[in-house]
Amino acid sequence: MPLHRLTRITMGVPDVRSTAAYYGDFGLTRVTATGGTPDVERFSTVDGGEQLAITHAPRRRLLDLGVGVDDSDDLDRVARAMARLEVETVRSATAVEAVDPGTHIRVRVEIAPRVESRPTPAPAYNAPGVIARENARADAVTRGTRVRPRKLGHVVLGSADQEATQRFFTEGVGFKVSDTVKDLAAFMRCSTDHHNLLVQRAPVTFLHHTSWQVDDVDEVGRGAAEMLEADPERHVWGLGRHAIGSNFFWYLKDPAGNFSEYYADIDCIVDDALWTPGVWEGARSLYQWGPPPPPSFLAPEDLAGLMTGSHSS
Repeated sequence: MPLHRLTRITMGVPDVRSTAAYYGDFGLTRVTATGGTPDVERFSTVDGGEQLAITHAPRRRLLDLGVGVDDSDDLDRVARAMARLEVETVRSATAVEAVDPGTHIRVRVEIAPRVESRPTPAPAYNAPGVIARENARADAVTRGTRVRPRKLGHVVLGSADQEATQRFFTEGVGFKVSDTVKDLAAFMRCSTDHHNLLVQRAPVTFLHHTSWQVDDVDEVGRGAAEMLEADPERHVWGLGRHAIGSNFFWYLKDPAGNFSEYYADIDCIVDDALWTPGVWEGARSLYQWGPPPPPSFLAPEDLAGLMTGSHSS
């Protein structure tokens, strides 16, 4: 597809320093100098380059989101599609910018290199009738390196106008719908990953979570264990496996109240003709196995405050 990945996001938070410290612990690599009170803190992933900026905002929110394309022809297509939707755009030689009318997030569709990932070696699993690892401990038991996210995988947004936001991203930007939750949400992709964006109905626009790919389920567990050893209050939900997208997950919470997810083993849609979007309901729209989601995952504890802050602004 002409779209090929999420390039970067900018997150607005009341306390930049504490939130930046969290994402450093999470395994992202800081690319700005430490010390003082920086206006913006920037972080990179192993394969995706610089993918997160954190700046000050009165309340936590996603300020902008970048989507990668290959060339200027792709930008022309997006600009024409936005014009059909009567959405104003700003065009440069390398990007088209527009504001989603449902969430008021600025979306920058930009010419960017595709992600090139070093392949993860397949783990050797022993199973009934199969001895794949003889006379040796599992690799995951002996790993001593720090967990480092490979890329930003997806972002989940609450939108006060879910239909408008879904239309903006599908008819305007060019995302494709992979699956939906009946009367609630749409999982959309701009790459071969099952989803890069989930937009759900909400009483107010807010950032629910960002999701960061790691190598395998052991890296999901190791990453979460390290984060919780430093601060057990960071725990939200996990370990588990989603049914939609199939990925393993563990969710944690940053100091601003945003959730962040380690994930591994997501479904990949390489041939659109071979994928049939499904409509999901009930518990399986949330997970296949694992502990039940806490109420705060479904409705963040600060949601009422976000609504008040949104109305006052």
